[in-house]
Amino acid sequence: MDIKTLCLGILTSGEATGYDLKKRFEGTFSHFYTAGYGSIYPALADLAESEMVTCTEVTEQGKPAKKVYRITDKGTDSFKKSLGENDSPCHKLKSEFLAMMYFAQLMDPQQISGLLQHRLTHIESALEMLKTITAESSDEQQGPAFVRGFGETVLKAAHDYISAYKAEQDTTTSGHQAA
Repeated sequence: MDIKTLCLGILTSGEATGYDLKKRFEGTFSHFYTAGYGSIYPALADLAESEMVTCTEVTEQGKPAKKVYRITDKGTDSFKKSLGENDSPCHKLKSEFLAMMYFAQLMDPQQISGLLQHRLTHIESALEMLKTITAESSDEQQGPAFVRGFGETVLKAAHDYISAYKAEQDTTTSGHQAA
């Protein structure tokens, strides 16, 4: 799914500002999709131009006006149609961490250990965030519950694998230093 389609999907839950959408990408979606203002706002502008969403400016005293987006019937129909399209049979993962680890043979052991520890810390933070979402949403719907559970499972497996790999590397490194 592209950013426009995901914005439509999020808006099926209710109206939102670009800021609200960014927060969703930083929270609930953070373990599987990233998006910043530089992609969210152009997507919303395109969606408004194609009448998939409406945009209302809301003024607040002492603050700049904010744009609130609401999905239209046309947008809802388009989003539902996109859910039936499965053009991508494989699960793609983009990871700067994995790209760096691919070249681990070119790094010194301390650099590898630091990279692994940084990734473990990031995973632990993501797992805590998912726990918070779980605690806050007693009425979680089927789709978000599946995605959250999948994310927790993948993150826990990654944490276990990286922890074991790091322990092995640390043992090997300390063994070479003692020799």
